[in-house]
Amino acid sequence: MCAVAVPTTTTMTPLFSPPKVASPFYKSYSLNYSSPSYSSLSRSVSSPPSVSSLPDVDTVLKRKRPARIDVPTIVPSIGFGFGTFETPEVMEEEGEGYSVYCKRGRRRSAMEDRFSATVGIQGDSRQAFFGIFDGHGGAQVAEIAAKRMSENVIDQVTRRTESELEEAIKDGYLTTDREVSEEGVSGGACSATALIRNGHLAVSNVGDCRAVLSRKGKAEALTSDHRACREDERNRIEKSGGYVDCCRGAWRVQGTLAVSRAIGDKHLKQWVISEPETRVVKIEDDCDYLILASDGLWDKITNQEAVDVVEAACGVEIMENKKPNPLLMSACKQLAALSASRGSVDDTTVMIIKLNCLHLN
Repeated sequence: MCAVAVPTTTTMTPLFSPPKVASPFYKSYSLNYSSPSYSSLSRSVSSPPSVSSLPDVDTVLKRKRPARIDVPTIVPSIGFGFGTFETPEVMEEEGEGYSVYCKRGRRRSAMEDRFSATVGIQGDSRQAFFGIFDGHGGAQVAEIAAKRMSENVIDQVTRRTESELEEAIKDGYLTTDREVSEEGVSGGACSATALIRNGHLAVSNVGDCRAVLSRKGKAEALTSDHRACREDERNRIEKSGGYVDCCRGAWRVQGTLAVSRAIGDKHLKQWVISEPETRVVKIEDDCDYLILASDGLWDKITNQEAVDVVEAACGVEIMENKKPNPLLMSACKQLAALSASRGSVDDTTVMIIKLNCLHLN
């Protein structure tokens, strides 16, 4: 079983807490699973799909299509069987080799972003799982995903052979999506996750949360955003009987949702799937930092700009030890502040992972 910190009272405290309060967020440092040894992981890299120009608005609007679907409006408080609570405006967390900072956007009445961090899988500090979850239509789906995704992915990975890694991660995502559906909650969540295991990094995503690797100061995107404007995603949706429409300045699935993959969104599940794309890379000596962030950051900051901020804030080298390093948190806050200064009004979550701290210790 996966060790997860869960309050014992009937009213659940938030899965994140203001500064100076012990965080009950989903973080575990000792997960005891028995699994086959992973001596190596095969590299599976596919070039991001090319995006070509889409038909103009008039052409799209002439297609016969079903009625537009409205996304339900969710109130700021959250509750799905564990009590109801309000969310803070800012949350931060530091751990072994990582820091994460979340800030509520000006257009939100409540924070809809969540995260999870699991360090020390099977008692091995070199194995870890990280995830960020950007909710839409409320925070409920992001809340459940932050709790369940790490457990589900790790459970699947430890049951499979090394050649089945990508399939195991996919099944972890699909299991999480099924659990969200069983809860009967509204809304959805984009996510980006990173599994560090035996010297390899497996990065997965659904939606527009993104993972960017810093290789000696050069940015390398490890994920490709799942937006309705992607040609391959639009083709998939249309083959399934859906449509992509330009609405409120963006291409949207069924004229409603701008992302084409997500956890949740049950009313759009025929077209908005929860199957992730995964990329596996070996952690080399030149792999410095991994940045996981929501679109609240990436809509205003380029991949290279983000890497430049991290490299400048953290200096030439962070000591490779297991203690939280304040420079990582400083870099997270600088990125969030830079995004806000450029006009971002969305919730922004930034997680920075020092890869060699986990890979070498």
